[in-house]
Amino acid sequence: MGRVERRETVETAKRSEIVETAEAAEAAEAMERLGKQILSVCRDELYFSMRFMDVALSSFVYRMDVGISPFGTDGHTMYFHPRELGGLYKENRILANRGYLHMVLHCVFRHIVKRPPGRRAFSRDIEREQNGVPAQKEEEQRAEDKAQRCWDLSCDIAAEHIIDGCDLRPVRWSRSLLRRETYRKLEGSGHTLNAERIFSELAKWNLTEKELAMLEQEFYVDDHRYWESRDENRPPDEQLNNKWKDIDGKMETDMETFSKEASEQSGRLLGELKVENRERHDYREFLKKFSVFREELKADMDTFDYGFYSYGLSLYGNLPLIEPQETREVRKIEEFAVIVDTSMSCSGELVRRFLEETYSVLRESESFFHKVNIHIIQCDEKVHQDVKITSEEELQDYMEHFQLYGEGGTDFRPAFEYVDELVRRGEFTNLKGLLYFTDGYGTYPNKMPLYRSAFVFLEQDYRDVDVPPWAIKLILREEDIQRRKF
Repeated sequence: MGRVERRETVETAKRSEIVETAEAAEAAEAMERLGKQILSVCRDELYFSMRFMDVALSSFVYRMDVGISPFGTDGHTMYFHPRELGGLYKENRILANRGYLHMVLHCVFRHIVKRPPGRRAFSRDIEREQNGVPAQKEEEQRAEDKAQRCWDLSCDIAAEHIIDGCDLRPVRWSRSLLRRETYRKLEGSGHTLNAERIFSELAKWNLTEKELAMLEQEFYVDDHRYWESRDENRPPDEQLNNKWKDIDGKMETDMETFSKEASEQSGRLLGELKVENRERHDYREFLKKFSVFREELKADMDTFDYGFYSYGLSLYGNLPLIEPQETREVRKIEEFAVIVDTSMSCSGELVRRFLEETYSVLRESESFFHKVNIHIIQCDEKVHQDVKITSEEELQDYMEHFQLYGEGGTDFRPAFEYVDELVRRGEFTNLKGLLYFTDGYGTYPNKMPLYRSAFVFLEQDYRDVDVPPWAIKLILREEDIQRRKF
C-alpha cells in the first residue's frame, strides 16, 4: 500500500471515529432529554393530585448519571440512569411517579441530612471470633454498617408507608404480602411511623442477614449515595436543611387550610409533617422559666475590678482599694412542684427516666439554690404521695429509694387542687411553676392556676394531645433521655 493510500485510510478511520463519537454524544443527549421529560411528566402528574406539594415537587434540577440505580437525589438535583428510568416508566408509569414522590419525601423529612440514631442497638447480634477473643474494631464496624443499612431501610419504609397510604391514582399500587406484614408489625406499636421510630423497632426485631436483605429488596426505590449523611467528612449544609424545613412547614400549613380535602386523601402525610415540625425544647433551658432572681452568698467576680485592686496593693502595700462583692444576684430554681402521673397508661420505666432527667438537671450547682422547696407528687385520679425536697442530698435519697404508687385512672384536677391547698397553707411562698409528667390523656382543670404550668410528654408517643391554652406543652425526646448518664 502506498503512502497516499495509507494516509487516506488513516484519515477515513479518524473521520469514522469522529462520527461515532458525535453519534454517541447525540444519543446520550437524546437519552438525557428523554429522562428529563419522564421526570417532568411524573412531577406534573403528582402536582395535579397533590397541589400542596407544588414547591417540593419543583425544587430539583435533573441530571443523567449512569452510575446510579435507578435514580437518587441530594436535595438539589435528581440524578437518573436513563435506561433504568426509561425501563421503569415503560413497565408502569405509576412506579416512576412513586419513585419521584419517594425522593421528595426523603427531602421533606430531611432523611438526606440525618445520621443513624445509633449503632449500639445492633451490637448485641454481632458474632464474636471463634476463639472467644472479641474483635472489637471489626465488631464495631459491622455494627456501624448494619446500623447504616437499617437506617437506609427505615427511611425507605417511612416514605413507602406514606405513599401506600395515599388514595391517589398516580401512586396507587398493590402491596405485597411482605410489605403488608411489615406495616402490620410496625403499626402495632401505636406510634406514628417516622424513620426514627421505625429504626427503633427494627433494632428490636433482631433481623438476620437474610431477613434484612429481603426487606431491603422489598422497599428499595432510590440510591442514597448522594445523601449528605453518608459522608461523615462533609460539613452540614444548613442552607439545604433550612430550605426543606421551610418547604415542609408551608406544606403542613397548606394541608391544614387550603388543601384540606386533598390532604385527607394523602393519608398519613399530614401526621408525619406535624411530628417533623413539632417544636423541641432543651430541658435545661426550659427549667429556667421556673427560676427567680435572688442574692446568693458567693463572690461576684463579674463586677470585680482588678485595676483598682492592684493599684491599692501597689500604693498601700497590702490594702486594696476595692474587694469583690461577697454576694451576687443569680437566677436559679427555688420553688416548684413536680407531678408524676402514675396511672395505668404511664409505664414505671418512663416515669423513672423522666425523674432521672429532672434530677440530673437539678443536681447541677448552677441550676438551683442550696436550699430549695420542691414537692414531688405522685397522682393518678387522686394524690398518693408528696415528698418535700429541700436539698440535693434529699433529692438524691429520694431517687435512690424511688417507688411508684397508684396505677388508677387519669385525672389532673386533684393534683392542681392539692398544690393550690399547699399554696394556701404557706408551703409555697413564691411558687413559680408546676411540671406535670403524663401521657396527656385525662381530665384537665377548667380554671387557669395562679402559677405557670407545663405538661411534659416523652416523644416516644407521637400522637398529639391538646392541652389547655393556659398550659405549656413540652416534648422530650426519648433518645436524649436514654443517652444521658446518671
